[in-house]
Amino acid sequence: MTAPGRADRLFALTAYGALREVPAPEAPGTLLAADSWLVADGRVRALARHRSRFTETCAESAALPAALLDTFWTAMAALLPREEGHWFPRVELETASADASPDTVLPGGHRLLYRPRPAPALSTTSRVWGLAVCDPRRTPRHKGPDLGTLAAVRSRAAAADADEALLVTADGVVLEAANSSLLWWEEDVLCHPPAELPVLPGVTASLLLERAARTGVTVRPVRRRLSALAGREVWVVNALHGLRPVTAWTGGSLPVGAPRHAAAWQSWLDGLRSPLPA
Repeated sequence: MTAPGRADRLFALTAYGALREVPAPEAPGTLLAADSWLVADGRVRALARHRSRFTETCAESAALPAALLDTFWTAMAALLPREEGHWFPRVELETASADASPDTVLPGGHRLLYRPRPAPALSTTSRVWGLAVCDPRRTPRHKGPDLGTLAAVRSRAAAADADEALLVTADGVVLEAANSSLLWWEEDVLCHPPAELPVLPGVTASLLLERAARTGVTVRPVRRRLSALAGREVWVVNALHGLRPVTAWTGGSLPVGAPRHAAAWQSWLDGLRSPLPA
């Protein structure tokens, strides 16, 4: 069975191990974990990595047993859209709200949810707000709890004619974008923020860095401030768009570098998509 990817549909895992469509609660619970990925014409990239990241966050945030998470993932995967079109489904772990259906409240008062959402418009380039934002997240290594905060940051960036915003540490070291990992080139070296910085483990970024290492491209973790990215090829990277070269730093005078590598690496990413099981 395929659940049509209407934006307002919501499925919850029941105590009986099945996903059931439920009404959206008037007051949603607290979001503890979330993950999403692109499904393009029934094909998806690195779904197993999204599963690992989501289940690890769930286990750390709510101590949910592995068997329960396996049941949820199996039921969810069966509902992923297999028809033509682009979809951006999301899985969530939340604390149950007061009006949640009792049979969807799991041990510890949590709910596991699936939203079969249509994908927003895809883009191949990105305009990033040139005013770096001090990282406002509470749990930067876990995707989910800070999504509302990051949405507010992106809204401010949109007002500055940008589709992304750069997050930095209190002393100005670049971390990532509000909705994307950050990679950049220094000559022929592919650079990224060091893992000891508070950054989200990016699925798509990990694929690119691993490919670089396999093909002899030097990969280097480095601390840089925004000014050090002037004139360089910079990518913002996520599961929805793949990689997008930065074509403008809005609201400032920072120059951008020519995207010499982006097209070939995006083509490689597109080739990683594999069909969902029938």
